[in-house]
Amino acid sequence: MRSGVKSAVVALALVGVLAFVACGSEAGQESGGGGTLELFVGSATKPATEEVARLFEDKYGVSVDLHFGGSGAMLSQMKLTERGDIYFPGSPDFMEKAKREGLVLPDTEQRVVYLIPAISVQKGNPKNIQSLEDLARPDVTFAIADPETVCVGLYAAEILDKAGLTQTLRPKIATYAESCEKTAQLVALKTVDAVIGWRVFQYWAPEEIETVYLEPGQIPRIGYVPIAISKSSKQPALAQQFIDFVTSDEGKAVYAKWHYLVAEEEAREFAPQATVGGEWELPEDWQ
Repeated sequence: MRSGVKSAVVALALVGVLAFVACGSEAGQESGGGGTLELFVGSATKPATEEVARLFEDKYGVSVDLHFGGSGAMLSQMKLTERGDIYFPGSPDFMEKAKREGLVLPDTEQRVVYLIPAISVQKGNPKNIQSLEDLARPDVTFAIADPETVCVGLYAAEILDKAGLTQTLRPKIATYAESCEKTAQLVALKTVDAVIGWRVFQYWAPEEIETVYLEPGQIPRIGYVPIAISKSSKQPALAQQFIDFVTSDEGKAVYAKWHYLVAEEEAREFAPQATVGGEWELPEDWQ
């Protein structure tokens, strides 16, 4: 089943890249090649980043072109099109890949916010899901994001692996979502009873989603969202200005309003012994 899903995702990605290149060319002609920043963004921060981008546009008179999707898919698009000013993935795993492939300027990388993995369930928790183990119940349906291309999917696979639940729960995964946004939508639209997602999903759709927190010992890593200038950027000074704005008190206040954790100390309250950031390699049997 995974091979079929993967083939479909690759085909859609190629179609998306072709359309993206065409649209981008038109956008470049309209803007005259200046005054527009192009960002490839993992959708883990979508609502807050959209708001921050609009504030930046209003404050500096610069147009911000945001492309959202799975962090891996965004990295692939940035690489294939050789475009973009900023890479803004949902976890350090994908930023490390970008650095290894020479696609970003490493010395420009900064941390923006921190993310805590959790179980997202339908509002009211009608299936009374209280733990990872409850996902194995026959009356419960659940999903994760694609761990190959989406930050929260990679964290979900790692959580199952560390808990020794991969063999039990992997056969029950109903579908693999292609972005953080679509992962949250699976619960909001009642397609499944639960997803292993980010704690912040609840605040994207508070009328449809609530959070069941994992035991602190079940969280191997606290995630953080990095940002860096793309090596392809033709306007690195403007890109740096955006990064400075995002990481300023004004920018972080927007993320805090959306209930993102803006300090490591806040994140550690949920998992005091967890590693912050780092990488986890997806086992071959997931690929």
